[in-house]
Amino acid sequence: MLVHRRDERGMTLEPFASRCVRVGEVHELVTTDHDVTDERIDRVGFLGFVEIGSAGVIDRGDELWLGDALVGTVLGFDACHFPNHYNILISTPVPRTGPEVGMAPNLDITFR
Repeated sequence: MLVHRRDERGMTLEPFASRCVRVGEVHELVTTDHDVTDERIDRVGFLGFVEIGSAGVIDRGDELWLGDALVGTVLGFDACHFPNHYNILISTPVPRTGPEVGMAPNLDITFR
């Protein structure tokens, strides 16, 4: 679980609306109040890292659920750390951190 936020992060959205993920990959979840038309993603809150348990496709607009709580929808992907991991950007009304959304180890995380 991550507890920090930034107002000048400088992430950029990949031009692709979806990304395939494989079992065992680890990716970072980041919230933002920016939208797809913004060239820079500066206002962010960091949720934490997740290990992918089932291979599949994560697509812009998919919902991110922590347990039975909806956090937001997938905005897109920032690849500044790839191939180590993607930052999966989650659209929320205000950037939120892990503790603010109830992030905890071993919590079920689902993209729908």
